[in-house]
Amino acid sequence: MRVWALLLGCWLMWGVAQGQPAPLKPLLSSDWLIYHPQKNQLVPYLADFHEEHQALHQWVKLDAFTNPVVEFAARKQLCVFLDNKLIFVADSTARYTLNLSKWMKPGQKYLFSLWHPEQQPNYLSFRVPEVQTVQSNAAAPTTVQVKQRPSSSVRSVLILFMVVVGLLYGSLRMTFPTDFTSIFKFSNFTKVNTLEEGLLAKPIGNWSSILFVVAFSLSFSLLIVAIHRDIEELALLNQLFTATQADLLSKIILYALLVFSFVVSKYLFLQLMGFIFGVTEVVLTQYREFLRTLLALGVFLPLILLLHLGLSKSAPLVIYWIANLSVAVLLIFTVIRTFLTISKKYSLQNLHLFSYICATEVIPLMILLKLIVFV
Repeated sequence: MRVWALLLGCWLMWGVAQGQPAPLKPLLSSDWLIYHPQKNQLVPYLADFHEEHQALHQWVKLDAFTNPVVEFAARKQLCVFLDNKLIFVADSTARYTLNLSKWMKPGQKYLFSLWHPEQQPNYLSFRVPEVQTVQSNAAAPTTVQVKQRPSSSVRSVLILFMVVVGLLYGSLRMTFPTDFTSIFKFSNFTKVNTLEEGLLAKPIGNWSSILFVVAFSLSFSLLIVAIHRDIEELALLNQLFTATQADLLSKIILYALLVFSFVVSKYLFLQLMGFIFGVTEVVLTQYREFLRTLLALGVFLPLILLLHLGLSKSAPLVIYWIANLSVAVLLIFTVIRTFLTISKKYSLQNLHLFSYICATEVIPLMILLKLIVFV
């Protein structure tokens, strides 16, 4: 009896498997073409051999076994052509899903082209979206829902770096307990007279301050990567550099280096601006408060990242704006806190001092918000 039940179960499973529709093959392949003006023809594009081109091409054909839906990340003004006919223009930097069946006839060959007026299109992002088929009954029509393909490798890399950040903060607390307390103890954070204690006594002249900035830079870069990994494969990175083929690891490291360089070089920037405006006595107090507020609020960034990883699938839009709001609050609160600390020790009725604060805090804040939050 058990044997017959086993055979019946296998037969039912085989019948269910046979009844499932076969997966459709993607319309686009990885074989892209570029125009060779000397030969007046299209030649294969080799990323390691050719320079970047503003236009890429590919021959495509639609049949019953091909998925006409394409998902891709596009910069603003990216144009998609089909047989030299414009069918799509990206109005902003975002991810798009395009169904090409309305412009293609089955069995006919078409030239699919990408063109951007300034940079090479991000052709690596063109792929077939994950398709989920839901059938209520045999007579009901099939409902197709396009979902973004989850990237387990991205989550694994982010989680690995989060573990590194946690270990780094833990080792800093054990190795430099006094410096750790001067930054993260709430009673010290609310007092102006504690700016000359612990790590803040020499904010740029000891190894502990460098390591604390490294930990903050790494956690801040992870949050930026988590926010923008689905928008043009890191929109901020592509605004600063043409690095469409950089992998996730190199982007995280590059972001960390950019953040670290910004925090460290701001001291030199403040010294230069203080000399120009004649307010050099304010520079050290301003940088101490800037560094203390930035590092103190930075300890919450891994928590925001955990929230982002946990809820990015169930509520992606909500968690996206929460993460962006967290970054904006960190930057804005740091500027406000620095402004209040300076106002307690110096009179802001001095026009030179007020102009100096606008030049060193307000204007950089606007630039950072534009690059990181409002991309």
